Amino acid sequence: MQIIRYAIAVLLVTAIPAAIIYWLLIHPFARFWRRIGAKAAYAALLPVIAGIMAGMFLLRGRLLVDDYGTRWLLAVPGLILLIFSGWLKIRLSRQLTTRILIGIPELSKEGPGKLLTEGIYARIRHPRYGQMTIALTGFALIANYPAGYWLLLCWGAGIYLVTLLEERELTERFGDAYRDYCRRVPRFVPRWRKS
Repeated sequence: MQIIRYAIAVLLVTAIPAAIIYWLLIHPFARFWRRIGAKAAYAALLPVIAGIMAGMFLLRGRLLVDDYGTRWLLAVPGLILLIFSGWLKIRLSRQLTTRILIGIPELSKEGPGKLLTEGIYARIRHPRYGQMTIALTGFALIANYPAGYWLLLCWGAGIYLVTLLEERELTERFGDAYRDYCRRVPRFVPRWRKS
């Protein structure tokens, strides 16, 4: 179990900062990326992200010094969160293609793309970020390293900022249609409606 927990902690250490920085490099500069196109944008962004991940991997020894050990009272809820996250991911995959997940609509010279408002998007504006937060929480509980919990807090703050930037960018792309969608659908926590 120790090896699995450590591998999960390394994954958290390398992936969380890179994911946040990736989206912070995409959304505020979406117009620029669209002008140069997706291929050129990825040629510029992927080495930066790979460098961040490599740097964080090299720092793993310092970041993962403290270890709270295996705690089944945390690992079991963590596993339940991962199962729930997997179920959400399956629901999301009906609408989120890999193309959308990696940011092609934000980078492409093509038109504005399609505003997703059906399915799970009719209940919550950012289900992918919610699903990822649930998954990362599950992983952090299973790994049970202090660095994992700190990175989870960084994820929360970072993804909130990314969300604000993404919403600004979506408003520029879709205008009143997106503003109306924002009025109807909550950002992170779905409203429970009577049947």
